[in-house]
Amino acid sequence: MIIRRARIEDSTSIARVHVDSWRSTYAGLLPEDMLLRLSSTKHEARWWRQVLGRIRRRHYIYVAEDEADGVVGFISGGPSRDRELDQLGEIYALYLLDEYHGAGVGKALFFRLAQKLRRECGKSLSVWVLAGNPSRFFYEAIGGKRIAMRTEWLGDEDVLEIAYGWGDVDELVAPSRPD
Repeated sequence: MIIRRARIEDSTSIARVHVDSWRSTYAGLLPEDMLLRLSSTKHEARWWRQVLGRIRRRHYIYVAEDEADGVVGFISGGPSRDRELDQLGEIYALYLLDEYHGAGVGKALFFRLAQKLRRECGKSLSVWVLAGNPSRFFYEAIGGKRIAMRTEWLGDEDVLEIAYGWGDVDELVAPSRPD
């Protein structure tokens, strides 16, 4: 498994992972019609035009690439977007194809981005997760503490989100080569 910075040509693969993982992860948590309306083509255009196709200062995206299956997961993050939290860096998204859950891919992506955000933003880090999302246990397992809750409008309903935070990512980030 290779963890590397995303490139513009990864737009299609990232969009596929994004849509497929939303449909599997959020089934039963978000309205079914909303999940069925998700489009890889629309997500690809968004990733290409708005994210990877632009130079966005301090927004970092990494992919997990399997030799046989191509891009199987991605993570993105940068400076915290939530002024109510004390954390300086934020994981914006972390998604994997179902068959790669539990294989260490998410942890490898998380550690790589956490290391980058430590250098670029500071020691503290947060991530927002839907309260019913089983991935919250992943964040708890790697030392994340519940630091806040909020209600957000998503699709056609209010959903509860939990923020997990790390006060000092130096304690969890494994050394690896710089990008």
